[in-house]
Amino acid sequence: MIRFRTLKAIFFHVSLAAALPGAALAQSGVAITPVVQGLDTPWAVEVLPDGALLVTERDGALLHIKDGAATRVEGVPEVQAGGQGGLLDVTAARDFAQTREIFLTYSKPQTGGAGTALAAARLSADGARLDDLRILFESAPGSSGGRHFGSRVVEASDGTLFVTIGDRGDRPSAQDRSNHNGTIVRINRDGSVPADNPFVGQQGVLPEIWSFGHRNPQGAGFDASGQLWTSEHGARGGDELNRVKKGANFGWPVISYGRHYSGGAIGEGTSKAGMEQPAYYWDPSMAPSGLLVYQGEMFPDWQGDVFVGSLKFDYIARLEVSGDGAREAEQIETGETSRVRDIIEAPDGSILFVSVGDGAIYRMARPGA
Repeated sequence: MIRFRTLKAIFFHVSLAAALPGAALAQSGVAITPVVQGLDTPWAVEVLPDGALLVTERDGALLHIKDGAATRVEGVPEVQAGGQGGLLDVTAARDFAQTREIFLTYSKPQTGGAGTALAAARLSADGARLDDLRILFESAPGSSGGRHFGSRVVEASDGTLFVTIGDRGDRPSAQDRSNHNGTIVRINRDGSVPADNPFVGQQGVLPEIWSFGHRNPQGAGFDASGQLWTSEHGARGGDELNRVKKGANFGWPVISYGRHYSGGAIGEGTSKAGMEQPAYYWDPSMAPSGLLVYQGEMFPDWQGDVFVGSLKFDYIARLEVSGDGAREAEQIETGETSRVRDIIEAPDGSILFVSVGDGAIYRMARPGA
């Protein structure tokens, strides 16, 4: 049973600004309008080639929404929903039009608790079920904690998959490459390990690891050059935007621009040889989640900018990138930007974002577009 309080699904290609004259303006020339309302703790949204939406709800529901009708998709893997865990990200394969393959990340029940897992499956033609479900990856070891699962999945142009994994609340483990905590992993679409991963063949290091020393990266996206960017939760201060490098150590918990929630100092300071600096950091923490590097035509002035949703302060940060660094150029804050969990680019160049606070998905576009 789909647990909608109220369902109001609107096909996003419709001119919503015209249909809803009260649509809020994020800034001059930008309209924000609802696409779906009445969701129960939504976590991620994906747009399919036919304009349908896939939406995950953290308690384990995957919804297929098209032409105003919502269907709960059957065949979703079992999740351990609790704390920050549950059914998390959804991404359609680059070749979805041919394969109908999608990828899901979730907290998978394991011995000792749960861990971040990645599954692949084929969505049926009617959007009602998943077929050929298979687990491509699961983090090891399992943990009883309900925190810091990550967990975004993005597909690179070469078809490899990157999955972000948090430290699961076990800070030192983010520096221990014999486990997957606090890492970004890279695998092939069949679940195998790419031969050019940085630690393949190194004794005591898990070969899936691409980078490590992360606290809780909940946003990920590629820019036009194929560079991977992530947004990452710090502790009390020290939320980060990171330009991810192959084999790099991003320092947690040895270095950080934040402090422990108790107020105590973290690690050895803000820098150390051999550890990466963030491209940008937030202090105080804004609790970053979904990340988009915009490449569309609807907002040409935003091309190449990074958008990051804030769960704490209810806005979308727009950052301008320069070299390896970035600066926060704008905070898009409206009544709709309540706990922004995910943010993606639609095929027409508009921007869709998930508001957990409203249980809704909104569209940001030029008025009338």
